[in-house]
Amino acid sequence: MRLATVRSSGRDGKLVKVSQDGKTYADASAIAATLQDAIERWDVVAPQLAALPEGTRDLREAELLAPLPRAWQWLDGSAFASHGDLMNSLLGIKVERTGVPLMYQGMSDTFLAPTADAHFPNEDLNIDFEGEYGVVVDAVPMGISAAEALGHIKLLVQINDWSLRKLALPEMKTGFGWVGAKPACSMAPYAVTPDELGEQWRNGRICLDLEVSWNGARFGNANGEPMEFGFHELVAHAARTRQLVAGTVIGSGTVSNTNFREIGSSCIAERRGIELMDEGKERTGFMRFGDRVRMEAHTANGAAPFGAIDQRVVQA
Repeated sequence: MRLATVRSSGRDGKLVKVSQDGKTYADASAIAATLQDAIERWDVVAPQLAALPEGTRDLREAELLAPLPRAWQWLDGSAFASHGDLMNSLLGIKVERTGVPLMYQGMSDTFLAPTADAHFPNEDLNIDFEGEYGVVVDAVPMGISAAEALGHIKLLVQINDWSLRKLALPEMKTGFGWVGAKPACSMAPYAVTPDELGEQWRNGRICLDLEVSWNGARFGNANGEPMEFGFHELVAHAARTRQLVAGTVIGSGTVSNTNFREIGSSCIAERRGIELMDEGKERTGFMRFGDRVRMEAHTANGAAPFGAIDQRVVQA
């Protein structure tokens, strides 16, 4: 089942169910007004949404918001060791492996629409994209095990976690979390139930290639399977000392594979880290106003279950 949010008079849009071919949708607002409403009543609502016939209304990209235009909570992990190691090398940071997932709490009051322009104040803030996968959970009890947490993952999403790299290291050195370095993220148009991916959802991981292009040129095609911690483990980590409200979004961190020289990267900073490691200096610059980034995950048969994020960077 693929769910989306179309523009309406309200801030949170209107819930729709998208056809398998992605060309039409059915209005689902009589069952649940918004996706947040649906996730809060998921056990009751999900069977009704699944039974809803495919609609006949034409789907237009310009109508689509992020599936969750705003969320109660956004927690982002850093679950790909190859990315973490490269970034630590680039930033000159030494991190001990503790066996505990890395995670921070980011901005959740806005998730940008998949084709919305991304506004930033200055180019010299080193604008970077970060292709990620994410999950949306229902209400998660405190202290849940990873095995139990798997059942609380109701929807899978694809995310562009925008970063302003010039601000990242100074904020990290304060000992507190990011604020300025992490503006609003973007979300691909469709939130899908795990069964939509079949065998490519396994071990709490979205085992799909994430194709990233920058100004029309291929940039990376990393697969989501090699997470050091699966999403169920990230959920359990987040819920160790608190309950998670229904609609909490948890991210994987930048999708990255150890064979990055062959398949490329999901963010500019990682490519710069590779250049520094291989050539002694970074050659690739960051994004400029007018640049465009596109991200689209693909299944083994070429389908794009989440649709595409396709955004232009502009001056605020």
